[in-house]
Amino acid sequence: MKAIVMKTCGGPEVLQLAEIALPQIEHGHQVRVRLKAAGVNPIDTKLRARGSYYPQLMPTVLGCDGAGVIESVGPEVTAFTPGDEVYFCRGGIGGPQGNYAEYAVVDARYIARKPAALDFAHAAAAPLVLITAWEALHGRAAIKAGEKVLIHAGAGGVGHVAIQLAKLAGCEVLTTVGSEEKAAFVKALGADVVVNYRDESFVEAALRWSGDGTGVDVVFDTVGGAIFEQSFAATRPYGHLVTLLQPEATTNWKVARLRNLTTSLELMLSPMYLGWAEAERQQAEILTHCAALLDAGQLQIHLAATLPLAQAAEAHRRIEQGGMQGKLVLEIE
Repeated sequence: MKAIVMKTCGGPEVLQLAEIALPQIEHGHQVRVRLKAAGVNPIDTKLRARGSYYPQLMPTVLGCDGAGVIESVGPEVTAFTPGDEVYFCRGGIGGPQGNYAEYAVVDARYIARKPAALDFAHAAAAPLVLITAWEALHGRAAIKAGEKVLIHAGAGGVGHVAIQLAKLAGCEVLTTVGSEEKAAFVKALGADVVVNYRDESFVEAALRWSGDGTGVDVVFDTVGGAIFEQSFAATRPYGHLVTLLQPEATTNWKVARLRNLTTSLELMLSPMYLGWAEAERQQAEILTHCAALLDAGQLQIHLAATLPLAQAAEAHRRIEQGGMQGKLVLEIE
């Protein structure tokens, strides 16, 4: 079968189209999926540049997000049959084969039925960002109706889903963007207040918007670096801050400590990497729940662009240029 193979870490050019062996079902809970599309995420570019979680298993196939049609099932699979359309976030970190390929073998316990309302490209764009935003907002911050939530980079892959999930939970949302085009995009998603961080301090905007000048209830940081530390001052005393990035060693925690903030970390790949089976099943349940929201028209996934599988390197270049609005997907013939 055709796949995009990475034999060494480096620039986008290390991603090469090649012929590799068709993956085989090796235990009873697995299914083989004929992939129709694969999502491309920033984590893919980092693994390509720095090396995968399993460097000893190179060469490897990247791509955590996939959507396709089940071709065959293992003897212990009861929830799915050949012909079922599915979507999932599984593989692609250097261990199990990823989804930049024509076929993938995945554990049926960790996948979900594809939303009927979505084509395969939109479905492949969804799993990682849905799970990440859901775990951050509901699992870590435990958002509640009426709370004010600041979401950084609201036009991005995770951000544009997080805005919608927060609004569905009954929260008010302030989000940051870098252009007027993105401002219009996030307003259409339901954001109540939009701050162009190039023109205005998000901290001042959050304090003003909070009404009493103390800050927002929850901050969801999808950017990291200095933004994480600056967000302490935008969060109300005893508020909650969730970040997707590892805080820098030079982070000054004084404001967070003075405000008695709760801070949480979110990495949705941990269950797959560390073999937390129950957490992986819960992530599949998140996808099933979100599929119902997508089918009901209460949630949408925005595609920035689609490219053919052979142009995986170009997809990585575009993501590394920054400023992506929504998601980027590889379509597989």
